[in-house]
Amino acid sequence: MNRSILLAVAALAASATLVAVNAKPFTYTLPEDKAAFKPGPNLEVVQGNCGSCHSADYVLTQPQGPKFKKDFWEAEVTKMIKVYGAPIDDKDVPKIVEYLTATY
Repeated sequence: MNRSILLAVAALAASATLVAVNAKPFTYTLPEDKAAFKPGPNLEVVQGNCGSCHSADYVLTQPQGPKFKKDFWEAEVTKMIKVYGAPIDDKDVPKIVEYLTATY
């Protein structure tokens, strides 16, 4: 190895050591975890069906409020099945809709 490369490697190692010596610990508060489905009726069914394709964060991006309840969630679950090909068993659809309506 030529001498200039050795000097460059030595300088890099020395500066890395100085950074490590001068580093100070700090603490910070993590944001609230929203990546989990909220507790509710049929949570296991939702985790098994919906959670296999997307995170719980996706549900939070949907409109919320009194007018976005059962009919809205039935349409969303149907869209997931018919448009996106979600492999959801017909018997699980009412359980998923119940969960989403009650929880979000």
